[in-house]
Amino acid sequence: MVQIDSTRLPGVLVITPRRFGDARGFFSETWNRKALEGAGVTLPEFVQDNHSFSTAKGTLRGLHYQSPPHAQGKLVRCGRGSLLDVAVDGRKGSPTYGQWVAEELSYENGRQLWIPAGFLHGFVTLEPDTEIIYKCTDHYAPDCDGAVRFDTVGIDWGFDAETAVLSEKDAAAVSFAEWQSPFEWNDG
Repeated sequence: MVQIDSTRLPGVLVITPRRFGDARGFFSETWNRKALEGAGVTLPEFVQDNHSFSTAKGTLRGLHYQSPPHAQGKLVRCGRGSLLDVAVDGRKGSPTYGQWVAEELSYENGRQLWIPAGFLHGFVTLEPDTEIIYKCTDHYAPDCDGAVRFDTVGIDWGFDAETAVLSEKDAAAVSFAEWQSPFEWNDG
């Protein structure tokens, strides 16, 4: 059985697969299309898996997106350590445009965050040596790659933004106000 929880952003879901534990550790099906569909959730086909490792606590990656025609939905989980995972609605015309949700994902809690295409994605590590594993609905396309500055949306990252460990790309990203979203909201 898998637990599905909605967030305040329609389409963004917290998915918690069941764990079977004993003295040796645990076993969990982290992805099972049939179990999700049985719970009323149908996700697009995944075509790529990514694995990210951050050595320092406070490493912030994002806010990232891929524009159409290679927009990506992502199913994110934590393989080791813990992180605060964030989704921001980037779909022009959406009633929740610019709003965000954040979920703590950790090795301990086993939760996953489903972030549909059209949302910006970012995370900050809450512990050293944190691994992030995520499935994507489209292949990486460098010409569609983009970023929005993490501290221009009003997200409560839970730490002083001045101490964030950033890549050059993320440090130089445009503000949300300057960003020209390539995503359109479609309500039907």
